[in-house]
Parts: sequence; structure tokens; C-alpha cells
Amino acid sequence: MTKINPPKEKPAPKAPARRLAPLKAGSKPAAKLSAKAPTKPRGARPKQPDPARVKEIFRRFEAADSHPKGELHYTNPFTLLIAVVLSAQATDAGVNKATPALFALADSPQKMLALGEEKVRDMIKTIGLFRTKAKHVIMLSERLVKEFGGEVPQSREALETLPGVGRKTANVVMNIAFGAPTMAVDTHIFRISNRIPLAPGKTPLEVERGLEKIIPDAYKLHAHHWLILHGRYICMARAPKCPVCIISDLCQWPDKRV
Repeated sequence: MTKINPPKEKPAPKAPARRLAPLKAGSKPAAKLSAKAPTKPRGARPKQPDPARVKEIFRRFEAADSHPKGELHYTNPFTLLIAVVLSAQATDAGVNKATPALFALADSPQKMLALGEEKVRDMIKTIGLFRTKAKHVIMLSERLVKEFGGEVPQSREALETLPGVGRKTANVVMNIAFGAPTMAVDTHIFRISNRIPLAPGKTPLEVERGLEKIIPDAYKLHAHHWLILHGRYICMARAPKCPVCIISDLCQWPDKRV
């Protein structure tokens, strides 16, 4: 019996080599992808601020101005509260132009109620959102008389129950009127804390809590004033005065102008 060998299989034809388009002048070849490309670890925490650096920053602030003060004009805790409420989305200078005449007539909740909303509105009409603010001034004055015996409460929780009073306003009043070591985070403090940085955060509350953790107790009473004044006159948003900044060597902002 004759043995028949099976026909040999022909090898599959090779795929034609892929021709790459020539590189244009001035272009660079694409980088090769690595199978083991490093990835950012999940849950990585931001680098903690150096306590010595933070302490030195506030030591210099204190050496330059040992008793900083807010720029709003007031005569007592009540007029301070009103001035801070009026300063929302307005400048301190603008508020100071309107309040002397107002406070001369009404430096207590009782006198403010007697003045009435229409008169208050007329006296603060140069301030932004004056209609809404006039309502808040009368409403909070009424609340102070009915629930707090005409006195400004000293706790944040009580202050925040008043119309027109948020956390920042409460912190300012507690700090200036009652000497509490609070941190009132405004636009200046928020910018500086993220820029230098001190206590970076995505919200004012996050920055506030971060600053409270890192600022030494000896500097907490005046810390928010130092930071506000520094942001208002030195570390400004668009044209910071880095060459005259007393903490420029401690600032880690990559775009500082030194």
C-alpha cells in the first residue's frame, strides 16, 4: 500500500510593514509609552507646613505691627456688628463714609429700630446692596432687643442666628469686640493662604480650620488682621509687591516677583 503524505500547509502571508509618514520639519517623534508609567498614589496627603517657617512669618508680622487694627470705624460692639454687616461686598472705606452719620443717630439696637428701615436705607444708599442691608440692620436690631436684651452675643452660634450675619462676620465681631482668637477668612486671607502657602484649601472654612491648626497660640489673636492687611497692601491679587514683602524669602509661591 502506497503511503500518501498530506500536503504541506503554506505559511500565512506576512502583513505588509506599516509605513510611517515622514516627520515634518521641526516636529519631534512621539514618546514611547511605558507599561510601568508612574501614577499618582491615591489618597496622598499634601505636604504639612514647616512649623518653624510659619512661626517666623508671624513673628515678622508682629515685629512690623504689634497691635494691628481693623479699618472699619465703630464705637461699640453693636456699631461694629453693623459696620461688618454693611461691609459685605463693599470696601471698608466706602462703609466708613456712610456710618458716622448713622452711628451718631443710632448706636444701639433700640435707637436703630426707632430710626426705621426707610431712614437707614437713605443713610447707607452709597453702599452696595443697601436695600437688603437696611432690612438686615433693622431685623437684627429687633432680634437683639427681643432675644438678647439689646446686647451683642459673644458666641458664634448666637451671632449666626442674626439676619445678615454669617461665619466670617461672627468671627470678626468675636475677635475685635470680645478678644477671641478667631480667623475671619476673607478674599485676602483665602488668596494668601493658598499662595504662600500657609494652609491651602478649596473653601474659606477649610482655610480657616487649617490656619487655626498651624498658627502658634501667641499669634492667633492678631493673625487675621496681619493677613488681611498683608493681602490688601502687599500681597495683592494682580500686582503683589514682592520686592518690599517682609516674608518674601519664606514665600514659596513660584510666581513671586523677586
